[in-house]
Amino acid sequence: MLSNNVYQETKIPTQLERAWQNFRANSLAIFGFWCLVVLTLLTLIAPWVTPYAPVQQVGELLMPPSWDPAGHVEYFFGTDDLGRDMLSRLLMGSRITFGYAVLIALASAAIGIVIGVTAGMTRGLKSSFLNHVLDTVLSIPSLLLAIIVVAYMGPGETNILLAIWLALIPRFIRAVYTAVHNEVEKDYIMAARLDGANDFYLLYNSILPNILTVLTNELTRAISIAILDIAALGFLGLGAQAPSPEWGAMLGDSIELIYLAPWTVTLPGLAITFSVLVVNLVGEGLRQAINAGID
Repeated sequence: MLSNNVYQETKIPTQLERAWQNFRANSLAIFGFWCLVVLTLLTLIAPWVTPYAPVQQVGELLMPPSWDPAGHVEYFFGTDDLGRDMLSRLLMGSRITFGYAVLIALASAAIGIVIGVTAGMTRGLKSSFLNHVLDTVLSIPSLLLAIIVVAYMGPGETNILLAIWLALIPRFIRAVYTAVHNEVEKDYIMAARLDGANDFYLLYNSILPNILTVLTNELTRAISIAILDIAALGFLGLGAQAPSPEWGAMLGDSIELIYLAPWTVTLPGLAITFSVLVVNLVGEGLRQAINAGID
């Protein structure tokens, strides 16, 4: 069949397609991605795959993991000082430490992006005032800010989640505000405004695609901070309370057993490290892929 096209047309990949191609080429990022998928699935289906209830006393006290000569395959990761199955507690604890951290980071991002974009697109006294307020708030570490809120509201899972959520919002506002404000000052935005482009068109088609790296970095950092803060507050006894299987609380409850039963401390610590590591691997891979797609 004859064609009117003299030259073969080549489809130019979109920015998203180029970013995905670059991400797939990064073996470390792909490894982190699949680990994150597995961790997310385990978090979602934990109530249906745990062999025992997380607070149920099912075996002998301080039974070693299954790979130890004194261990038993029925209790794959061993038991704690109350005879509770470590594998079941770790799986259910992922819903608190990792699952809630992701939800908190997404909720903080939703509010922070809206406020940051609104402030970044405006000028004058309001924008300057917000800038100075955020500088003041961000001078306080998020963990310390969460401890202050928990000290006022009292310990407990709900209170620490609210405290960490409030501590993360200013980070998103500041990062998005700075990125949007710097982008608005560029010549191509001014030229587009002279051509009659409105703020919504500029935001959707020009500004947001160019600050995706900032959003990715902040979301990755927020998830990591939320995981560490939830675990730290649980370890200090300000967050999840016994017999909660939250990873930080498990560390705090077992810290005295580190020489007698090291697996009761090592396994929750490895779970926290692993979750933060895979989140950062995926985040760094996305950042590199987006930058390469833009270039």
